[in-house]
Amino acid sequence: MRTSTIEATTGMQNEKSIKLILGFTIVLVIMNTMMFNLALPKVAAQFLLSPSTTSWIVTGYSIVFAIASITYSRLSDFIPIRKLFTIALLSISIGSIIGLFSDSFSVLLGARLIQAAGAGAIPSLGMVLLTRYIPVSRRGLAMSGMLSSISLGLGLGPVVGGFVVQYLGWHFLFIVTGLNLLLIPFFYLMLPKEKPARGSFDLLGALLIGTGTTGLLLFLTSKNLIPLIIGIIVLILFAIRIRIAANPFVLPALFRDKKYLTLVGIGIGAYMVSFSFLFIAPQLLSHVFKLNPSNSGLVLFPGAILAMVVSTRVGRIIDRYGNRGLIRIAPFMLLGSIILMALTATYSYFEVAIVYILISVSFTAISSAVSNELSRMLPKERIGSGMGLFQLLQFFSGAFGVALSGSALVWQQSLPQVRAFDNIIWGLTIVSLFSIVSAWLYRRFAAVKAAS
Repeated sequence: MRTSTIEATTGMQNEKSIKLILGFTIVLVIMNTMMFNLALPKVAAQFLLSPSTTSWIVTGYSIVFAIASITYSRLSDFIPIRKLFTIALLSISIGSIIGLFSDSFSVLLGARLIQAAGAGAIPSLGMVLLTRYIPVSRRGLAMSGMLSSISLGLGLGPVVGGFVVQYLGWHFLFIVTGLNLLLIPFFYLMLPKEKPARGSFDLLGALLIGTGTTGLLLFLTSKNLIPLIIGIIVLILFAIRIRIAANPFVLPALFRDKKYLTLVGIGIGAYMVSFSFLFIAPQLLSHVFKLNPSNSGLVLFPGAILAMVVSTRVGRIIDRYGNRGLIRIAPFMLLGSIILMALTATYSYFEVAIVYILISVSFTAISSAVSNELSRMLPKERIGSGMGLFQLLQFFSGAFGVALSGSALVWQQSLPQVRAFDNIIWGLTIVSLFSIVSAWLYRRFAAVKAAS
């Protein structure tokens, strides 16, 4: 079926107000993601869960979040963006209501998955909105502003989550995320009106990649070969599907674009390191240093807040000098930060707080540069699919990192806890090398393309 793409006919008349409300929504969404990391020890104790089972609160959320991110991004090509924002915010709110009254692990997990189905839309639709309506000359600052909201959410999430979990209980976390319901009128009234375009959505492709990835993650947490075999078979079917579908879930051409893949690889490595550490950190602080949830949140707070402050400066640097310098330097900063964390994390939580500042700032610089470079590099007809695939791969990598970290804690139960956490953080240094290699390959492919 032929498709037509929604195009911006005018700019956003209330650009500042829209960026403000978008930023606030992203803060709530990212807080929702991070707050539950502080609740994991309490949830595990209440429902008598192993670390690998508990990790599914984060892993399952990440899988659905990832699928939702590219789904809404693809739908934005032919469905008005304000309608998609409305649906996404309703999904988050419904999940919050269910979670507030959940009394079992299965209901809690279901509520989180419903939330993720809406939450995954917000960053990807925000990226599409800024790419569609903000001129290139101001886009770097706009993208960094969006990423500063992510950093603020990362910072407030542990603090708010820790306080709520300790003094009110984890159920009350869903009241915080329920605030998204109040934002629906603002989005509906303020976002540009767009005319629907003709298009189709590859639902089968979405189901195949979601099922295949879930199978691989189930293998990591259960060590059962059956999910692994099913996952591999389904992913092969997905690869076939996107080659024969008229309007595939993911454009096959993106997988043949070496420049695109290596640029995405930089972001994937950085995201996996950051997301995995934020899963491990609350458990490290709880089990090794005996900190309560609110104090654990305060340890992580300075790094996230400083990253928010730095992100605005990063945006101005990008608009003035471009992305290449940060793409070259920031992955090495991330590697150095993780090595420092591996050397010091189990000695003092003050050192965790200080070194996490470096990790958070490095991650923000990488994310800002990669996102902006993608928005400049991709042709207009591939923006939705290209940015969506980037979000998809990022969150899948985060889910894999969390599942692997949770399983690694179970595999190392015979070791002292300090040794187990040390081993996992050293493992993240290997992941950070992936970003460095990807950055080197990207510069090489970009130079070849420029010379040809």
